[in-house]
Amino acid sequence: MGIDLTKGNPLTVILRFTLPLFIGNVFQQLYNMADTIIVGHFVGQDALAAVGSTGTIMFLVLGFSMGLTSGFAVLTSQRYGARDPKGVKISVANGILLSVILIIVLTAVSLLSMKPLLRLMNTPEAIFQDAYTYISIICMGIVCSVFYNLFSALLRAIGNSRVPLYFLVFSACLNVVLDLVLIIAGHLGVAGAAIATDISQGISAFLCMIYIWKKVRELVPEKNMWTIHPQATAAQLNVGLPMALQFAITASGTVIMQAAINLFGATAVAAYTAANKLQNVITQGMLSMGETMASYGGQNYGKGDAQRIRKGVRAALMAEVVYSLFSMAVVWCLLRPALGLFFASDVNIDDMLPWAGVYLHTCSFFYIPLSMIFIFRNIMQGCGYGFLPMMGGVVEFFCRLLMAALAMHFMIYRLAAFCDPFAWLGAGLFTAVAYRYVIRRVEKTLGGSYTGTDAQTE
Repeated sequence: MGIDLTKGNPLTVILRFTLPLFIGNVFQQLYNMADTIIVGHFVGQDALAAVGSTGTIMFLVLGFSMGLTSGFAVLTSQRYGARDPKGVKISVANGILLSVILIIVLTAVSLLSMKPLLRLMNTPEAIFQDAYTYISIICMGIVCSVFYNLFSALLRAIGNSRVPLYFLVFSACLNVVLDLVLIIAGHLGVAGAAIATDISQGISAFLCMIYIWKKVRELVPEKNMWTIHPQATAAQLNVGLPMALQFAITASGTVIMQAAINLFGATAVAAYTAANKLQNVITQGMLSMGETMASYGGQNYGKGDAQRIRKGVRAALMAEVVYSLFSMAVVWCLLRPALGLFFASDVNIDDMLPWAGVYLHTCSFFYIPLSMIFIFRNIMQGCGYGFLPMMGGVVEFFCRLLMAALAMHFMIYRLAAFCDPFAWLGAGLFTAVAYRYVIRRVEKTLGGSYTGTDAQTE
């Protein structure tokens, strides 16, 4: 049963909805962590660096698809909040058909552009072939990622954040087992890690689909709905495309940052990879709160309750400040022992610690603006405003570009490590100002003759 985000104490319902998302997103990160840990221990330091060097490309490709599918589900959330069951089903059918087109295009483009992109990123020659092998296999499995993200986003749109968690936990455990079998027993190296990820993600998608078909009939379209609906397509692309571009623009900035990191050699890349994986796990609470606010904004916008949207944002901000301070403490306490998870016993952690420490300690002071980005960006997207969140991604891109250019020009690693914090600070301030503008527009719209049928796209 889904959670109705239009009723009850905002902080309580937001936290109830966020907790399963947080657990699920942590397990999602364990997919990649399992790859890097097992690869680092059983294949070697260079192989770990190869897998890590492709992380920003994965974020670029899979983030673009995640942005689109999340945008497709915003219309579902709004129709659900407006108590429009037919509109919910039409949005689901249309979203699935658009996702099929997305899979075909994205798979072809990513496979054709992968080698030139790795060259452009200054990928060290010692790890180039492994990096290409790993990311190519991941791209072949885009279909698995797209459909898992779409089905889980549709379930979240109607207030169900628990079921995707259950399937994801199972698949994360399966991923670890497959990693061990394919890498250790099968001697497939980085290819085995990528294959394990694709299979596990595909099973997650399949289980979500079966659950929706059997248990959530309000998300199952009728036979006559399986066609492209122009009005639904316009509404979904109006939100989905800016969300996808926002992911792509942000990811492009991280690709440039990775290019700067790559100049400092395989040891720096391996250390940064391990630190980044740890940070990705720690910051999942912020990401999960953002996903919650997209559903919260969509349902309450569909209902027409602007004041509840405001109250929810205030509650989320208070919760995220506390979480950010806690995350900073965890980073400072766990960095050294966490690094030991990623490397074999013959690797000297003291060689890795300076590179990892500079990056992670610098980032930890900027977790509050990072959490603000997730809240403000997603609440605006949930209300159907896609352009300004996308421009927040543009701000992130140029902030990372500036720092990366300085790092590559002066060959100073600390500047490369500052790419993320500088981007978070700039985008956090921008999205805070943008939210104030959007919430006034929302209040004006919902205070008038709004009937819950149109999404704003400014």
